Amino acid sequence: MIKAIFYLIIIFSLVGCQFNTKPVEYWDYVFDGSSTDGWRAYNGDSMPPGWKIIGNVLTFNTTQILEEDYDYKGSRDIIYGAEAFDDFELYVEWKIPMGGNSGILYHIREGYGGAQEVAPEYQLIDDENYALIHDLVDYNMSVGFENPSKLHPLQQTASDYAMFPADPSKKELNPAGEWNNSRIIFTQEKVEYWLNGKEVLSFVPWSEEWYKKKNSGKWDNLPDYGKFRSGFIGFQDHGSDLWFRNIKIKKL
Repeated sequence: MIKAIFYLIIIFSLVGCQFNTKPVEYWDYVFDGSSTDGWRAYNGDSMPPGWKIIGNVLTFNTTQILEEDYDYKGSRDIIYGAEAFDDFELYVEWKIPMGGNSGILYHIREGYGGAQEVAPEYQLIDDENYALIHDLVDYNMSVGFENPSKLHPLQQTASDYAMFPADPSKKELNPAGEWNNSRIIFTQEKVEYWLNGKEVLSFVPWSEEWYKKKNSGKWDNLPDYGKFRSGFIGFQDHGSDLWFRNIKIKKL
C-alpha cells in the first residue's frame, strides 16, 4: 500500500511538470531581423525616413531617405510602441560609425518635444573619435564641464547620460564600425548597465542621490525627466548611420 501511494505521488508530480511548461526566463524579441512591427517614430504612427531592414539588421542611413521625404518634420527617434515596460531586462547589439552618436531610451512617454525630455538614456557614442569630429566646446562650457573640447564621462558610452558615468576601468568598448552589445537591467531597487558582458554602472533610481543629480544638472528645468516608472523603449537618431540587431526584452 505504501509503495502504491509512493508511485502515485511520483506520477502526479510528473503530470504536474508537464503542465508547468512556461520558462522561468522568457525573452521577447522586439526586433528579430524580419519585421519592424511595433516600431514607429516618437509621437508618430510609422517609421521615420531613413530606417530599413538590411541583412536582418535595423539600419539608419541618410541615403535611404527618399526625395518625397525631404520635408519630413517629425521625430527621427524610434520607439517600440506596442507595449510599455516597467521593470525589465533589455539586450541590444549595436554598431555606430566613426563619430557616431545614439542612445538607448527607456520609460519613454509621448506628447513631449522629444523623448529625451522624459526618458533616461544609455549612451552610445564613439568615445575615441567623437570629439575629434564634432565641436563640443560651446555646449560643454555652458554646462560647466572641465576640458570642454573632450567628451565628459557623463557623455561617454554606457553612461546614464548626464546623470551617472560608466566605470572606465570596466569598459571594453569595441571601436567604431564593430559590433557591441549592451544590457539594461531595470528594477525600482537597482539599475544595471552592462557593456560587452561586463557590468559598468549601477545606481538606485529615484534615490536621494538620483534626485540631487537630476535637479542640479541638464534636467533641472525638465520636471518630467525620469519620473515615469513605465514606458516604451527606443533609440535616438543623431543623424549618423546606425545598426541594431537581436533586440530582446523580458519583464522582471
